[in-house]
Amino acid sequence: MSTLPEQARYPEIARSNQIFERSIGLIPAGTQTLAKGPGQWIRGVAPKYLARGKGSHVWDVDGNEYIDLVMGVGPLSLGYAYPAVDQAIVAQLQEGITFSLMHPLEVEVAELVREVVPGAEMVRYSKTGCDVTTAAVRLARAFTGRDKVLCCGYHGWHDWYIGVTDRSAGIPQASKDLTFTFQYNDLRSVEEALDADVACIILEPTVFEAPKPGFLQGLKALCEKNGTLLIFDEMWTGFRMAVGGAQEFYGVQADLACFSKAVANGMPLSILSGRRDVMKLCEKDVFFFTTFGGEALSLAAAKATIEELRDKRVPEHLARQGKKLKDGYNALAKELGLDCTSCAGYEYRSIVTFTGSRANPLEMKSLVQQEMLARGVLWGGFHTMCFSHSDADVEHILSAYREVLPILKAAVDAGDVKARLRGEPVEPVFRKTTNFHMKPKPQS
Repeated sequence: MSTLPEQARYPEIARSNQIFERSIGLIPAGTQTLAKGPGQWIRGVAPKYLARGKGSHVWDVDGNEYIDLVMGVGPLSLGYAYPAVDQAIVAQLQEGITFSLMHPLEVEVAELVREVVPGAEMVRYSKTGCDVTTAAVRLARAFTGRDKVLCCGYHGWHDWYIGVTDRSAGIPQASKDLTFTFQYNDLRSVEEALDADVACIILEPTVFEAPKPGFLQGLKALCEKNGTLLIFDEMWTGFRMAVGGAQEFYGVQADLACFSKAVANGMPLSILSGRRDVMKLCEKDVFFFTTFGGEALSLAAAKATIEELRDKRVPEHLARQGKKLKDGYNALAKELGLDCTSCAGYEYRSIVTFTGSRANPLEMKSLVQQEMLARGVLWGGFHTMCFSHSDADVEHILSAYREVLPILKAAVDAGDVKARLRGEPVEPVFRKTTNFHMKPKPQS
């Protein structure tokens, strides 16, 4: 067990544990969002429930304060209780939430999305990311008259996608047989998989690995040649990488693009946008309507959020602050000769990885998480930046790393990483997919 400096302490989490006990047998897995659940946090040390947030800081139900590097698993692009967004929500709340007819915000936000997102000729709203990725796939099938899907990345829990993962129970085999995956940055795997019944290629345009020169452009060219639609799943890149997402950042325009997370600073909203000739199928042929699609609080939040992101050049701030953390972590690891860990990805969102044969990567991650929590940082292995992350926040995090990485090095060198954990280590992150490089089966 590590020796803590005076200013660091492991949080008391009695209230968190009491609430969690009530959830057992009541809420499957104890959580609504896998990434927030107890499996991603070291047991016995990490809090399980947060009570409030302000800016880049959160407080758990036991009163412990942390700098948040998770940001709601993505939605908090500006920060908790951000004044301009909260004021817009409160003002709309006084007028109503959901109405019996359409609300003007539906048009106002669509006009704003059209202004900032390349290729957003038409716009449709829903509530979750997988709503709009599924709608995009259905539109592509309707538009092309084809059935098969090639995907790369994580696209939600709906049948068409989750059937390619190891959590596919309950998915009919007929659905599984229509979706296949390809390797990111490997155009050859796409060429080999394309045939005359592929309706669309859907991918996260980037996650942590940058696209090779010409990769995204090559995908677009292959799609155009094959009569296949190109869909960008921009849950992470949208409104963070650039206000206009990866399409703006890389200068590649997809046929359809899907957004959620950062667009409404925590309010539930997802957006499908793209070519008018494809999107107009939603008018009649493709049924994609939902009672809460025009819910006004989320739209008010989105309008305020997009205006702040655009007017205050928020993506530049995210990149600037995130670069300090990414570069600082890597410099410290190099200085310590700690070759089992590094920080990769983009400045606005980077990932700390652990490798090597001398220690278990999940146990190393758990030790770092444990010690970062003791120093007031809610750390899940990512630097997910928001506009409220200040210079003082960044310096606090780097100062914590200066104390924690030597602890990791000592544990790795001594071969006793697991012995230094105060609870069960974190579980693997669910992202694994299968069927790589498999060509869709030809029609009989």
